[in-house]
Amino acid sequence: MKTPNAKTALTSAMLAIVIGLATMSFSPKLGLDGYEIYLNDKLILKQYINQPLNLRTLQLDKAAPEDLLWIKYNHCTIKSGSGSDRTIVLKDEKGHELKEWAFVNNSAENKPMKVSVAELRQLEQAHADHQISIYYKAKELPGGELLASLK
Repeated sequence: MKTPNAKTALTSAMLAIVIGLATMSFSPKLGLDGYEIYLNDKLILKQYINQPLNLRTLQLDKAAPEDLLWIKYNHCTIKSGSGSDRTIVLKDEKGHELKEWAFVNNSAENKPMKVSVAELRQLEQAHADHQISIYYKAKELPGGELLASLK
């Protein structure tokens, strides 16, 4: 019977570590809700819910009135990623709802929810003395999730 020497054992251990690290580096972020916000088709914000809170502020001052804000929320527990009874809600700093947009259910595909930049700007101007934030709500997330603030 052949006995392993120290060099073979060390090589095997190093190989196992390299394979383990390589496997972890390619694993997807399973089990996490996340969302992406686009201005038309340009990604401007991508966030996973467990990431540390950052200053998620959208500056739409350079956007044209005909532009659209696309919001795509992915639920980790749903195969298609798309929630049901999805809404985007604008709230002020006291939690008062200023506007709500409802979107059709589509269990086969997670289509982005689109909101007019012109409408967002109009609401910003009407409530200029308040901090306005964008929330996502769905049947699967009834309490809602803060996505970003408008500036």
